[in-house]
Amino acid sequence: LSKMVKNLEEELEVELIDRSSRQIDLTDAGEVVYMQGQKIVESIDELSSFLYDIMHLKKGKMKIGIPPLIGMLFFPKIIKEFRKLYPSITIRLIEYGANRVQKEVEKGNLDLGVVVMPVDEEKFDVIPFVSEHMMLYVHYSHPLANRKSISLHELQHETFILFNEDFTLHDRLIAECEKTGFEPNVAYESSQWDFISEMIAENLGVSIFPQSIANKVDSTTIRAIPIVDPSISWDLGVILKKDKYVSYASKQMIKYISSKN
Repeated sequence: LSKMVKNLEEELEVELIDRSSRQIDLTDAGEVVYMQGQKIVESIDELSSFLYDIMHLKKGKMKIGIPPLIGMLFFPKIIKEFRKLYPSITIRLIEYGANRVQKEVEKGNLDLGVVVMPVDEEKFDVIPFVSEHMMLYVHYSHPLANRKSISLHELQHETFILFNEDFTLHDRLIAECEKTGFEPNVAYESSQWDFISEMIAENLGVSIFPQSIANKVDSTTIRAIPIVDPSISWDLGVILKKDKYVSYASKQMIKYISSKN
């Protein structure tokens, strides 16, 4: 590898790596070559996709990034039905928090991503996916457990259990609380929704999840209460990197998801 870098330096007649200290750093020229090199690698990947589509009509493969919560709620059924329609398309699902999904789609490492809206539409093309409301989830013995609805400001003294900072919901829920006039007391954070639900079931705190979760938790130990003041929406979208080649497989997945809206 060192010899290859040296040969490249000689060919370009510039120094790419600063070797003056123990820690190896890129020079300014090295940074430029690195960034342009990433674009070249991405172009080669796109060329491979073009040729694959031409040579393997109605076949293909794709990588989709999904946060665990979204994957659990929607994608087992989506994948099952999609595979019936397109058995020759290979799908690789990669679980990341929504914030990282955006970064990986932007880098070109994922063909599609499913994220919580909004996103930067100058960077991504967006296809709406799901829209529903958030609800408060509490232990059945909690004083609020039998309420028909709840205002967010009533939760200012509660102990919260949230997703960690890799997840868009983390920042979103904290921001919603701050807009209402209080900073939430976040006692625990996790990357696993089922772990959070188990902690609620042990009466260790409350959390805010989408409405769909109500069908997944044990209703004998956990109650779901609509949040109405303010109502907090949970809008999901499928994102693609702008101006990136969209493979046959990705096009069919987008078409399928769009048909379900």
